[in-house]
Amino acid sequence: MSIHKEGFATIFVTLFVSTILYLGVVWLFPENRIVQNIVLSICLIVFVIVLQFFRNPTRHIEQNPTHILAPADGKVVAIEEVFEGEFLQRNCRQISIFMSPFNVHINRNPISGEVSYFKYHKGKYLVAWHPKSSTENERTTIAVRTPEGKEVLFRQIAGALAKRIVWYVKEGEKVQQGDEFGFIKFGSRVDIFIPLEAKVAVKIGEKSVGGKTILATW
Repeated sequence: MSIHKEGFATIFVTLFVSTILYLGVVWLFPENRIVQNIVLSICLIVFVIVLQFFRNPTRHIEQNPTHILAPADGKVVAIEEVFEGEFLQRNCRQISIFMSPFNVHINRNPISGEVSYFKYHKGKYLVAWHPKSSTENERTTIAVRTPEGKEVLFRQIAGALAKRIVWYVKEGEKVQQGDEFGFIKFGSRVDIFIPLEAKVAVKIGEKSVGGKTILATW
């Protein structure tokens, strides 16, 4: 288990602020050990929460060209047929994964291939499970095409707390299944749009593990 690079600055700021806060309480209440211990406990709890949020567990990814893997840890909250109008311009099966603040927030490529489309959208910060969050929140849209011409599109969607989406891919770049393509800070959601002919392998309410859970098969 390690800490993800996106967490270094946040962890440093949290540690710095917690230290200043605790030292300030010690200076203001030098004789009051109860207050000092309460503040110290709160600071430690907050620090541990921040640490666990940016955890980066080691995972062995088994690549398989017939599998579409989960792009994120979380809970499957929607499986439905929709029209994807931003890039694919056709009906697809949308699978939505809600990521709580306690999930690992690393995002992974569901398939291998070439990034055929990428766009970042500024937007609102509606709660991640809001029906309009997929089209109105801050988000990225990424599509990957396999050498055989099959295409999958997925979106990083910021939630009410997540106000920083990070991505590591660009249009025309080759990507490998299971490798990191981005990170979303705090609660958020990832939508993935797959061809209708792909066979869905998960159910609503099921927990997903990024790079491990098979969402669908070709």
